[in-house]
Amino acid sequence: MSALLRTRQATTEAMLAVFADTATLRHALAFEAELARAEAAEGLIASEAAEAIAALCATIAIDTAALAEEAALAGTLAIPLVARLRAALTGEAAKALHKGATSQDVADTVLACQIRAASSLLDRDLKRVATALTTLAQRHAATPAIGRTLLQDALPIGFGLRIAHWQAGVVEAAARLRREVETGATLQFGGAAGSRAGLGGKGAAVSARLAAALDLPDTPPWHARRGGIAGIATALAIAIGALGKMARDVSLLAQNGVSEAREPAIPGRGGSSAMAHKRNPTGCQVALSAALRAPGLVAGILAGLPAEQERGLGGWQAEGPALAELFLIAAGAAEAMATIAEGLEVDEAAIARNLTAAGLGSDIGESPALVAALLAQQD
Repeated sequence: MSALLRTRQATTEAMLAVFADTATLRHALAFEAELARAEAAEGLIASEAAEAIAALCATIAIDTAALAEEAALAGTLAIPLVARLRAALTGEAAKALHKGATSQDVADTVLACQIRAASSLLDRDLKRVATALTTLAQRHAATPAIGRTLLQDALPIGFGLRIAHWQAGVVEAAARLRREVETGATLQFGGAAGSRAGLGGKGAAVSARLAAALDLPDTPPWHARRGGIAGIATALAIAIGALGKMARDVSLLAQNGVSEAREPAIPGRGGSSAMAHKRNPTGCQVALSAALRAPGLVAGILAGLPAEQERGLGGWQAEGPALAELFLIAAGAAEAMATIAEGLEVDEAAIARNLTAAGLGSDIGESPALVAALLAQQD
């Protein structure tokens, strides 16, 4: 059953593909194939068995709907997946499959792979936002405009100062997310209770080989420490919030009677089914909707931090769906605001008219210098 009519409005096709069933299955099969190869390289299983496992993982056709039903019953994807693979193997290869690993190793490693792919996609759109806002902030650094506090006229500012704050917020959030992903999305390989038992003392060597093959950092098992995932989720929510700040301001600036800036005109976007005269800030709507949803998703992940002993019940199992949702809505918000930043229509006549109407002069203080200082704060 497709849910595109519900989900596509809030995200991008590329991000949906990162978390699609096919991608999840591909990463899980890669884990099993590369685990076998790593163990063969360390003499723990026969090389012939490893290649049989790898060949099967590369060619097996799996009905994802049926597998999903089995996973729902088993409580984890790895159990029915390993059972299917083992049934298709014989002899030593069947025994060697999944040696020294556990279901959570598969789940966490798959999630780490998807996080890195998703983060790379998201970072590109966040950079688009920042680049476009830099140009706008510089262009309007000395454009006198009325500043507003508590939704009321305050004192004049450079219009570019407001934009520079949008830019700085996005740049800071993107840098924070990159740091959290680098340290938090790593290989998980600990085995049944996190001790790497049954590997003849070669668990660290196997882990290093497996991490390299999957292009993940190699770290000690983190199955019982969920701070890395929580940090990524929090950083995502902050990035969404930074995009939401820009969206809130643009939507206010676009109001009738203000009209200082508005989204670019795009065929098919921003219309009304009942009022042909309207030009709705639909891109801002996407980002603001994401900003409303993000805190609840993060709260659920944070609630799972006090996990029980070596493997928690319910906490880490809630992370994958919530984190995927966060990346999906972050992607939708970033793409929408990148499009807006690159085509933002700034009405200097309206800015001047509103400033004159406020009757508060035109002293914008040190706005140009502050714009320069904010834009210089790059990671």
